[in-house]
Amino acid sequence: MKRLRTFGAFLYDFVVGDDWRIAVAVVAALAITVGVARTAIPAWWVVPAAVLLILPVSLVIAVRRR
Repeated sequence: MKRLRTFGAFLYDFVVGDDWRIAVAVVAALAITVGVARTAIPAWWVVPAAVLLILPVSLVIAVRRR
């Protein structure tokens, strides 16, 4: 049980990291990619567009913390 709890803590820290909002944005971008891929629209652009939106937000949050 301790190993499972340790692995869960590692996984949470790896996925969520310092800011849970960024992790939620990444999951949302992947979900939108899946949704767009099921249509006739090409889905390759969703994740790069999400990075262009998420990266500045992440940098602003990091700068404000210091």
